[in-house]
Parts: sequence; C-alpha cells; structure tokens
Amino acid sequence: MEKFLIIRLSSLGDIVHTLPAYAALRERFPQAAISWVVSPAGAQILRLVSKLDEVIEVGGEDWLDRLKDRDRTALDFQGLLKSGYLAWRSRSRRRLGFGRRNLREPLARFFYTERLPEVPEDDHVILKNMRLLRLLGLEDERMRFPIVIPDGYREDVLAKIQALGRRTSQKLAVLNVGAAWPTKRWFPERWTAVIAALDKAALFPVLLWGNEEERALAAEVGRASGAPLVPFLAIPEIFALLKESSLLVSGDTFALQAACALGRPVVSVFGPTNPRRNGPFAPGDKVAFHEMACSRCYKRVCESLDCLKAVTAEEVSALIQAALKDNA
Repeated sequence: MEKFLIIRLSSLGDIVHTLPAYAALRERFPQAAISWVVSPAGAQILRLVSKLDEVIEVGGEDWLDRLKDRDRTALDFQGLLKSGYLAWRSRSRRRLGFGRRNLREPLARFFYTERLPEVPEDDHVILKNMRLLRLLGLEDERMRFPIVIPDGYREDVLAKIQALGRRTSQKLAVLNVGAAWPTKRWFPERWTAVIAALDKAALFPVLLWGNEEERALAAEVGRASGAPLVPFLAIPEIFALLKESSLLVSGDTFALQAACALGRPVVSVFGPTNPRRNGPFAPGDKVAFHEMACSRCYKRVCESLDCLKAVTAEEVSALIQAALKDNA
C-alpha cells in the first residue's frame, strides 16, 4: 500500500491552496494512507477534508513519533527549513520538494531526495503545488477542494446571523475587513462607504473578524456603518458562514481563499501581493488591483500604501454590483 506524508504547516490560506494537490493525490492513489502534518489552527481545516487518513498536529501527543515511517513518501509544499527538516525527520525514503528557485528558504532543498525542476512563480500558487506531484508522474491541474461541512455548523451559524437581525428575504454579504499584514488592510472609511452603497433591502451585510486586532478594525467600521459584527467563529464555522453567503468582500487573507474554495462569489481588494498568484481563480470573481511600479512587493510594512489608496470605494461598489448581477 502506498503511503504519503503531506507537509504544509501554515498559514490557513496556504493550507486551503494545497487541498487541490491532496485531491489529485487521493484520486490517483485511492487506497493509499495519506497523512498531513500541520499547525494546530490548520488542523481545524483538515478535519473537514474528506478521506484524509491522519492529521498530525504539531505539538500534539507523540507527534514526532507519528511522523516516522520509512515506507512513506513525504511531500513538502511549504519550502522552509523547518518543513524540510520535518520531511527528513520523518525518515521517509522519498522526500519530494521544490527546487532552489521555488523555495522561500533555498537551503531546505538539502533535506529532499528529489527536487522539482523550476516552475513559474507568476502562476497561481495552487498550480505550483499541484506541479510538485509531477515527481510522482501525476499531471493534474483541476482545482478541487474536498471540504465537507457538517450540518450542525450550518445550523449554528445561521442562528447566530438571524440573531443579528437578518430577514429571511435578505441575501448574506460578508465583509472581511481585516488581514494579518497591515499592508493588506484596506481603509476603514472606504469599507464604510462601500457598506453605505449596498442595497440593505436585498442584502444583509455582516463584518467578519478573527483576532483582536481585526475585531477592533471591524468594530470601527461597524460603528460608522451600522453593520453588525459576526460573533467569534471557529474555523469550521467560518467555512459554514461563507458557504451560506451570497458574496464575500475581502482582502488577500484566509476568508478569501476559503470562499473561493467553496465556490462562493467574491470581490477582492489586493495591494502588495499578486492576485494572479494568490487571488481568486473562478472566471466570475472580481479583483480590485492597480498595477504600479512597486506592485508585488509582498512587503508587510509600507509608509505610502499607494497600492491600496488606488482602490476606491466606488470601484469596489461597482464590482459588488457586477458580482451580484452575475450570480443572480
């Protein structure tokens, strides 16, 4: 029996972007034992993934011992020294990873027994992940996300949204105003202007947040716009909320990747990152992004934020109307 160890520890959005590679691997090897080593937060996503045999949570009980199996093939989708080290620590006879030019930390390549020839970095990162499977003789670029959301999460989330005042006739619009990097966060006054332009008779806008910093930003927008904040949701509940939504408006962050994986309509605001590489991929998805001399800098600190300033509230509002019309 074939055995595989997937290594993608974090972040949440990157874990979502690795799921199509897992789906292709599972389809090609239906009887294989597939394990995935992941951070505790990421484990919440993987517990929603169908037919995944084992989730090895970093820091969990005996997690390092559970890695070890010489008969497995390890695939490092992360490309860091720590992930490469875990591939080596697993004692897998075959350890597959990217070549030097496709690694965030090039020294990780010395932990692999086989390395993928260089692939383009301007293509979507999902495609990059799937191309690692070429080392197994597998060519598959279908974007499939085998996520199963239990009914209980859906019912609980809908009850929480109804408690905020949503009428059954209103479609649910989720606005995710936060992001891990300050350079990915669009401005509160522009979020407020976008919410003011929504048709409140047809749409019920809610503000999604994750950590306390994002909650503070959402609260600022909520006070100015009147849109309610969603109560704190665990990761499976976020998937359930997005599945029920008619629209997500978000920057480049986990909520965007999750909504895209679920096939929900999205409008995205991009600043320092590359929407071709990290953004939505369905034909009808909308992206607000302005090419500049400094585009794709991937900086987490910036004094000017010119890329975000170039995105206006009027532009995003127009994209929302177009997305709603396309998905009417």
